[in-house]
Amino acid sequence: MAAKTGFDNEKYLQEQTEAILERVSQFNNKLYLEFGGKLLFDYHAARVLPGFDPNVKMRLLQKIHDNIDVILCIYAGDIERKKVRADFGITYDSDALKTIDDFKEWGIDVTAVVITRYDNQPSARAFKNKLERRGISVYTHKFTKGYPTDIDTIVSDEGYGANEPIHTKNPIVVVTGPGPGSGKLATCLCHLYHEYKNGNEAGFAKFETFPIWNLPLKHKVNVAYEAATVDLNDVNGIDCHHLEAYNEKTVNYNRDIEAFPLLKRIIEKITGKESFYKSPTDMGVNRAGFGIVDDEVVQEAAHQEIIRRYFRCVCEYAMGFVEREILQRSELIMKNVGATVEDRTVVLPARQAARKAQESGKGNEGIFCGAAIELPDGTIITGENSPFMHAASSLVINATKHLAGLPKKMHLLPQNITDSVQFLKKEIMNGKMISLDLEETLIALSISTISNPAAQMAVEHLKELKGCEVHITHIPTTGDEAGLRKLGVNLTSDPDFSSKRLFIN
Repeated sequence: MAAKTGFDNEKYLQEQTEAILERVSQFNNKLYLEFGGKLLFDYHAARVLPGFDPNVKMRLLQKIHDNIDVILCIYAGDIERKKVRADFGITYDSDALKTIDDFKEWGIDVTAVVITRYDNQPSARAFKNKLERRGISVYTHKFTKGYPTDIDTIVSDEGYGANEPIHTKNPIVVVTGPGPGSGKLATCLCHLYHEYKNGNEAGFAKFETFPIWNLPLKHKVNVAYEAATVDLNDVNGIDCHHLEAYNEKTVNYNRDIEAFPLLKRIIEKITGKESFYKSPTDMGVNRAGFGIVDDEVVQEAAHQEIIRRYFRCVCEYAMGFVEREILQRSELIMKNVGATVEDRTVVLPARQAARKAQESGKGNEGIFCGAAIELPDGTIITGENSPFMHAASSLVINATKHLAGLPKKMHLLPQNITDSVQFLKKEIMNGKMISLDLEETLIALSISTISNPAAQMAVEHLKELKGCEVHITHIPTTGDEAGLRKLGVNLTSDPDFSSKRLFIN
């Protein structure tokens, strides 16, 4: 059963390229373009806009790569507190390194890295040294003096002028970063200040996929953006500035709407003339809304994403990462669109698998876990934990056996291999839990292919799990989470722990 498509990449790519090139032509052929959201691997957009290529924005840059320079911003505070990008499970500084490598693979060099709000923090200083010793140009920008109220100081040699500008040679300067608050806007305005100081009438624009300005305020795609940024307290609203200027309703988010009057004054102070922009919507060049070709498909996809985001939030609450009010807001967002956790088709089968494990007395250490996956043809496969393997491991083994047409009771992992892994975990590495997590199971499965043709058949079907929906009745262990992430599934879990041991969780 082919997945339904609601988004046309090629139409979007054409519209977006034309919009950016048109905007740069309006500013003396020099545009600082703030790229919000994820430039690479935008899986949120791919989930809520079925058909969206997670790397379509990089394809766009590749089309115009002869006209761009790239500046990568990262906030020193995010380096210091080891902020993590959830979809990769890596810290923001590691993500910055990965982004530089990814750009190179697409044939685009990063011109420089800017560490923003730098105050000689130890971790940020070490990150700077690491980059410079690998031949990467690194700049450090301090907090802008006078920000946000003293416009005269902000737009002066003490404010934006105190930070060293980066030399760029191309008409479009893409300013990106690993997440919100990375200092992209300040970096753009700093360079705009230096451009005008040198007599160059450059411009500034924003490229953010969400919220989509020409969709209704309560459209589920826009609501899903609120669900995704619940920890930032982002709230979509009608752009009052745009409504006043053009009598046209458009959607933006609260931070941009609230900051616009200040930003407009700063730009007018820099340029010495009335702002080109009348609203935050004006500043954007986003054309994602024009790529939607089936509204019903994207509405349903966004409905599912809202539920996934709720599960993530409730687990983060259980782990102590977010406060109660954030969880309550996530619950309210879900209720407002009429969503329930049971709308996610893999939730009830996973919970039934956990009950089955309990009834059969399998489990592990008195904990009974279940997991379920929805395969591309709509088939639901389940797995449960045991003293031998985790529920995620059982799930993947069962799913690949089904896809390969193998008997359910066939053993894919030879006893001698699993015994060796368990011996290593318990006797050599002093592990407390010897049941195999998913990463360990996948390694054991790959080794088994040497002597077991059935295991080889199962391995060849692993790639078919990418994009499938998975639910687990417990917060996955590190090995399970990493394995499922590498398989590319859309994972949710109930906020229960897989062990009574505090350290393992």
